[in-house]
Amino acid sequence: MLIDTMEAVLVKNGLITAFVFVGILVWISYEISARLTRGHIHGSAIAIALGLVLAYIGGSMTGGSQGLADFSVLAGVGIMGGAMFRDFAIVATAFGAELEALRKAGVVGAVSVIIGVVLSFVVGAIVAVAFGYTDPVAISTIGAGAATYIVGPVTGTALGADSGVIALSVAAGLTKSVLVMIGTPFVAPKIGLNSPHAALIYGGLMGTTSGVAGGLAATDPKLVPYGAMTATFYTGVGCLLAPSVLFLAVRALY
Repeated sequence: MLIDTMEAVLVKNGLITAFVFVGILVWISYEISARLTRGHIHGSAIAIALGLVLAYIGGSMTGGSQGLADFSVLAGVGIMGGAMFRDFAIVATAFGAELEALRKAGVVGAVSVIIGVVLSFVVGAIVAVAFGYTDPVAISTIGAGAATYIVGPVTGTALGADSGVIALSVAAGLTKSVLVMIGTPFVAPKIGLNSPHAALIYGGLMGTTSGVAGGLAATDPKLVPYGAMTATFYTGVGCLLAPSVLFLAVRALY
């Protein structure tokens, strides 16, 4: 009886339940980071990896398509992980940046965004071709996914790609995000990633907001708003260029 009552309460307050669940998951991840990796792998990277594993397990157990959200008790995870909260978090993070530092980035910051989008797209497109894809729509979608896991689905939907290709683009973007998050603290000392100006350029080149934010948080939390700012612009530029100019370039080649 008590268990049924608790389940009813958790289901009724799905979003609050999701926040509690994610909070516990993040706490466990940071404990793993501190105790097992001595902080070399940031807790947020571990949390993302655990979240993906749990989503796979949830989908396998229920046969659904929403991962853990297919369990009625954790249905709020689907809302919490939706576009609304994601965009709110990105905007809220960017508000921590100082405009003076943004102005100092100037042309270099803007150029880094363009270079980052085009370079990621080209690398993703080359990988797609290497795996046997010849359809310009599929190549462009996977290339866009290599930019970010947001640009990939946007591009695939705009070009009419099938769901399998869009899923691959999301996987490519998630892989990049986790690699950037884990690798940033290790490469930061070697590339001089120790100032707001450098963080702006780095965010523009890498582009994955979650990866850049997590990596910079492990490097120096004060740099997070600057990297997140240009990484956010990167996503917008990618959504504009990938399904238009870059797709036309791919179609001209194929």
